[in-house]
Amino acid sequence: MTRPDGRQPDQLRPISFIPNVAAHATGSVLVSFGDTRVICSATVEDDVPRWMRTQRVEGGWLTAEYSMLPYATLDRKPRDISRGKLDGRSSEIQRLIGRALRAVVDLKKVGQRTIWVDCDVLQADGGTRTASVTGGCVAVAIAFNRLFAQGKLRDFPLKKLVAAVSAGVFEGVPVLDLNYLEDKAAAVDFNVVMTESSEFVEIQGSGEEAVFSGAEMTAMLELSGNGIAHLIALQKEAILAADRAAPADLAALAAAFGR
Repeated sequence: MTRPDGRQPDQLRPISFIPNVAAHATGSVLVSFGDTRVICSATVEDDVPRWMRTQRVEGGWLTAEYSMLPYATLDRKPRDISRGKLDGRSSEIQRLIGRALRAVVDLKKVGQRTIWVDCDVLQADGGTRTASVTGGCVAVAIAFNRLFAQGKLRDFPLKKLVAAVSAGVFEGVPVLDLNYLEDKAAAVDFNVVMTESSEFVEIQGSGEEAVFSGAEMTAMLELSGNGIAHLIALQKEAILAADRAAPADLAALAAAFGR
């Protein structure tokens, strides 16, 4: 079996993080999984949702929003606002991002604040939700580092890093990190979210008009675990580099798009 881009079954696409791409966000990063590129930002608001005030819930909140820009795909995707509502796929993905990040954040240590995580897909080639979770965690870590350095946090709220990756069965073989061509043709599609301690946060998996065996599922989970371990290492490098990096310039962004 030959993958469309020549990768081995257990090989991730080229992964990169360019921090500080959104000047007005507390933390931001442009994450690339191959040709999938997502800007993830974390913005801090000194307030909490009304339901938390009403119920006197201690601590803060973290929520996520996800959108795919109209030009992110081959065929223009209308903006949600033009339809008057969020589509079901976007709603499901942003809930996944929020759940994944809340699993590793101690909201009591956030204080009376809301962390808004915005994930905007610039270019889609499969795995936009996994890229959003992975980049969203980096953006949140950068934001918390800055709040801590400014003395606005007494304790660091991020308990551990979290990342996500896709896996699937393509042409009868379990493979890691599917691009669009593979995702479209895959018999089985999995999305796996794990922490740096190899704990599962969420597993989404289904056969696409097909079934899969226990052995195939085990293989996909093993591929995902190994892939996420590599993603976590790259996240750590990106978070450490963010404090030293100047705002991303046009040259860095152009390089990310292979120009």
